[in-house]
Amino acid sequence: MEEQHQKSWFSRNWRWAVPVGGCGCGCLLIILFFVFGIGAAFFGISSLVESSTPVEHAFSKAKENAKVIEFLGESLETYGIPSGNISLNNNDGEVDFSIPIRGEKGEGVLVVRGLKTNGEWVYEDLYVRIKETQEEINLLEKEKVLESI
Repeated sequence: MEEQHQKSWFSRNWRWAVPVGGCGCGCLLIILFFVFGIGAAFFGISSLVESSTPVEHAFSKAKENAKVIEFLGESLETYGIPSGNISLNNNDGEVDFSIPIRGEKGEGVLVVRGLKTNGEWVYEDLYVRIKETQEEINLLEKEKVLESI
């Protein structure tokens, strides 16, 4: 009579056992925690920036501007990855940010630059650059503008 050798459990299942936790440290779990941690941090920071006072102010100005509505449409929304920086220190700070926006008619970039002094924001630049035409629509009419520092 001939004996049949059956492969061990590990030799049959090593392809999934090693990445999931067979190497003693749960390699797959560590990789997943790292990926989800980076993603959560990115979206957390992104939403924090988008809810800052200068960005909210600029976005509301863009939604009210007739020329922006003419080029992009009435239902404006942010999309994509905002870029730039914002720094706050008690009642002082500065912002230099650009945020992609779009409507049903087109896309553009909302640019915000300014300083916060004694708790009040003063804007140097606040405009929308239309993607298709590269036209810049100034949103600073009748506002405090920072002429020079």
